[in-house]
Amino acid sequence: MKRYLLNPYLFIFAVLAMFTGACRNPMGVQPLDETPTRGNIRICVDESFQLLFDTQLYTFQSLYSDAKIAVKYKPEADVLADFMNDSVRTITLTRELTKQEKDYLFSQKFIARTTKVAHDALALIANPENKDTLLLVSQFADILRGKLSTWNQLDPKSPENTINVVFDNNKSGNVRYFREKFQLTGNFPTNCFAVNSNEEVMNYVKKNRNALGIISVNWISDSQDTTSGRFLKSVRVVEVGTTSSNYCKPYQGYIAEGSYPFCRDVYMIGRETFSGLGSGFASFVAGDQGQRIVLKSGLVPATMPIRLIQIRKD
Repeated sequence: MKRYLLNPYLFIFAVLAMFTGACRNPMGVQPLDETPTRGNIRICVDESFQLLFDTQLYTFQSLYSDAKIAVKYKPEADVLADFMNDSVRTITLTRELTKQEKDYLFSQKFIARTTKVAHDALALIANPENKDTLLLVSQFADILRGKLSTWNQLDPKSPENTINVVFDNNKSGNVRYFREKFQLTGNFPTNCFAVNSNEEVMNYVKKNRNALGIISVNWISDSQDTTSGRFLKSVRVVEVGTTSSNYCKPYQGYIAEGSYPFCRDVYMIGRETFSGLGSGFASFVAGDQGQRIVLKSGLVPATMPIRLIQIRKD
C-alpha cells in the first residue's frame, strides 16, 4: 500500500489545472434524444459517497430504462477538475463552488446549479484492539498540528506508541475539511499520511493497532449494506466531543441536530444549460425517493423533513 505525504500545494496545482481545459459545449445545445429521464451522460462523484450513489444510480436507472449514467468516483480535487474542464456536467462534492469557480463558468456561458442532497459526517476510526475511543476536538486538532503524537499523551494508561493518522487521499475533501476547520497551513506532521481511498483507510486501520483513520461515515453507516456492515465490524468508531461531557459517535440523530462536531453537507452541482439527464438525476436524489435512500444509508436527508425520537431505557 502506498503512502502519500499530505502536501497543501497539490490543491493549488489542482485549481490551476481546472482552468486549462476548454469547454466543449459552450452553447449548451440540448441533444435531441436527451430529457431528464433519458439519455447517456457521465458524472463524477466524490469517492466518499460511492456506497450511497451506487444505490441511487441503480434505483434511478431501474425506474428509467432509457437513462444511462456512467459514474466515476474520485477524490474531490479530481472531481472538481473534471467539472471545470467540461469532462462531466454533474458532480457531487462536500462544498459549494467558490466565487472564482462560478465566475469562470459564467465566463464560459455556464451557470452552475447547486442542490444540497444530504448531511454527512467525518468519522474517526481506530483498531478494535485500541481501547482509546474518546477524543476531544481540541486533542485531534493538536494531533494534526503535531503537538500530540503518541497515544499515552491522550491517556497515560495507553502505550507510548505513535498515533498514525491516515487520510483517504491527498486530494480529498476530508483533508480539505480539517485544514479549513482547524485553520492549518503547511504540511501535516510525519505521522499523518494518505493512502488512496476510504476503503484503504479502513483496511489499514483494521491491520494496525496504532492507526487513527478518517473516513466519510457513509462507508460504515448502513448496516444493511454488505460492504458497510463488513467494515463496521472490523473497526472501532471513536466518540468525539467538544468537552469531556458530550462525547458522541456520528449517528444520524447527532448529525441531524449538530451535536457531532465534524459534520458537512453534500451537494450535487450541474452545469447543464437545458433540462437534461444530469438535472433529472439531481432532482431524483433530492426528491422523495432519493431522500429515502439517503435516510436508509445512514446519512441525513437535506430536503426531506425528519423527526428525532429519543429512546430512554428505564
